[in-house]
Amino acid sequence: MKLGSWAAVLLVLLACSVIRFRLLETPLERDEGEYAYSGQLMLEGIPPYQLACNMKLPGTYAAYAVLMAVLGQTVAGIHMGLLLVNAATIVLVALLGRRLFGIASGVAACAAYALMSVGSGVLGIQAHATHFVVLAAIGGALLLLRYSDSRSLATLWWSGLLFGLAFLMKQPGIFFGAFGVLYIVATGWRNRRQLAIQLSLFLSALAVPFGLTCLLLWREGVFERFWFWTFTYARAYASEVSPVQGLGFFLVALLPILKQNAPLWILAAAGLMRLRRKESRGPSASFATALLLFSFLAVCPGWHFRNHYFVLLLPAVALLAGAAVRGRRSYWVFGAALLFSLFMQHELLFQLSPLEASCQLHPQSLYPEAIPVARYIRAHSQKNSRIAILGSEPEIYFYAGRHSATSYIYMYGLMESQPYALSMQQDMIREVTSAAPEFVVEVAGHKSWLRDEDSPTRIFEWWSEYRPKHYRQVGVADKVSDDHTEYRWDAAAAGYHPRSDYHMVVYRREDAQ
Repeated sequence: MKLGSWAAVLLVLLACSVIRFRLLETPLERDEGEYAYSGQLMLEGIPPYQLACNMKLPGTYAAYAVLMAVLGQTVAGIHMGLLLVNAATIVLVALLGRRLFGIASGVAACAAYALMSVGSGVLGIQAHATHFVVLAAIGGALLLLRYSDSRSLATLWWSGLLFGLAFLMKQPGIFFGAFGVLYIVATGWRNRRQLAIQLSLFLSALAVPFGLTCLLLWREGVFERFWFWTFTYARAYASEVSPVQGLGFFLVALLPILKQNAPLWILAAAGLMRLRRKESRGPSASFATALLLFSFLAVCPGWHFRNHYFVLLLPAVALLAGAAVRGRRSYWVFGAALLFSLFMQHELLFQLSPLEASCQLHPQSLYPEAIPVARYIRAHSQKNSRIAILGSEPEIYFYAGRHSATSYIYMYGLMESQPYALSMQQDMIREVTSAAPEFVVEVAGHKSWLRDEDSPTRIFEWWSEYRPKHYRQVGVADKVSDDHTEYRWDAAAAGYHPRSDYHMVVYRREDAQ
């Protein structure tokens, strides 16, 4: 790329970094809490799936551990890590866009990705696994294109390895590996012997991250748990939502993203149509179109369509928007599209404080309240104390720096209409009873449980009987309104009855000192 083009990319990086830097202290949401707590345990030498279990593959846990080892085990450190990961992806999108469509398109693509990936529609200021997936996937895609030029088998191997890392970050990343396989077959099918060598090398590299992970977890004695959560239970989870229900979730999640960045999506559609014209067809058009298809497939598993899943689609959309930038007039159109998106999101990007941003992005959640609750537990317990959260707020474990008394850090699996729900409740009850944690935090709020009329109720029955015998109320965080939370501690908390449906109650074991 020419010096002027690199200057434009650096300007994009600077603008995006300023926005993200301002919001570094945004409280962690529950997915970030899960990754941070698991990464914290890894830094202590405790493997995933020993003290904390969930259905995600452990790549993002390891990525968090690395980032926290360098940048610190803090909210700001985690979000600084996201800033760096996002910046690296922006550069890779620029390089990929230049390789496919030219310098101007590459610069436009990286600007489009930078703006869309920080937006509230995809919860872009928070360090979800999808950001780590796309970093590895776009790196793999760029190396795949370079292999087509150099024919270096080493380049092909590294491409496969990066696609394997994308899968390890989160299961949907496998679709990017499938994209790589399709590309190799489509470009090399005429020479079957050479194709066999290419596929063998690529697939072996693709399998390396997962294979090594399985070996390490087997050596640590947690492979059985790992397999149950990431494949057995994950299959049950993925079958809960019908395609018809999924369509509704898809529209609910996509509409805010489209609203915020409508001109950029229109440009992407124009870029796609341009590539499908006869005079524009070629390897680059096929590559970009296939990447779009497999990126969309990566968003679809389970039909849940959470907002942050759409981060997986953004590089392909940004590349197509960049493909529409050809000629001076299109530069002005693209600039106007960026300004529109900035205006639509100006409140979050330029005005709201980190605390206000959390409340706006996650209404009826208790992410800010988790910080003082964890601070109280940390101040009133020893480092080796165990705690339990009756709710889906694993960020409390991370903030408090205390180990969980149960491996169930989310309550969703216990409430879902799947065959393991009741046995999961029984297992959690057994773990908590056996560990006798010094503190238990009970979280009230639909989003922390997602309980429905078919959910088993055994855990609620157990807790209503077990709590009065062993625990006393020592803390309350009661979210009485969107902008005010009542806090009560120790004697002031003992007789306090929460007024809101969204609150946390901290209990301490009666025999604790």
